[in-house]
Formats: sequence, structure tokens, C-alpha cells
Amino acid sequence: METQHLDIELRLDRPDDFYEALVDMHRGLDEAQSRLVNAKLILLLSNQVGDLAVLREAMAVAREDVLGPDSETELPPQP
Repeated sequence: METQHLDIELRLDRPDDFYEALVDMHRGLDEAQSRLVNAKLILLLSNQVGDLAVLREAMAVAREDVLGPDSETELPPQP
């Protein structure tokens, strides 16, 4: 999938440290709490991005990465 607005170049100064912090955030949480903290983090970061077009591209890229390039990755149209 080619993106129009989404910057997918690595911009983290220390990606391994970020990953470690992300894992630490889940430490001691049960599965439901882990899903909830992920959802809250997504909403906080989405607010920081603030651009619906970029967020929709990010969702489509993430979905394609999970399902594969031959899957249906388009998100439903906006109402």
C-alpha cells in the first residue's frame, strides 16, 4: 500500500527503548487491562497526530501488515 500522508520512515531516536517501555506498560496487566491500555494509548497518540487522513492511512497500513497484501485492507468509507 502506498501512503499519501503517512510518514512511515523510522523517526524514533531509540526504538528499542520505546519497545521496552511499551512492554513495561503492559507488565502486571491482565488481558482486558492490556487491551484497554492499548486503546487509551492509541486515542492519546491519535489526538497528538490530529489528522484523520493520516490516521486512516495508518489504520489501513497496520491492517494490511496483519492480514497480508492480498487481503481487503480498505477501511469502510466515512459517513
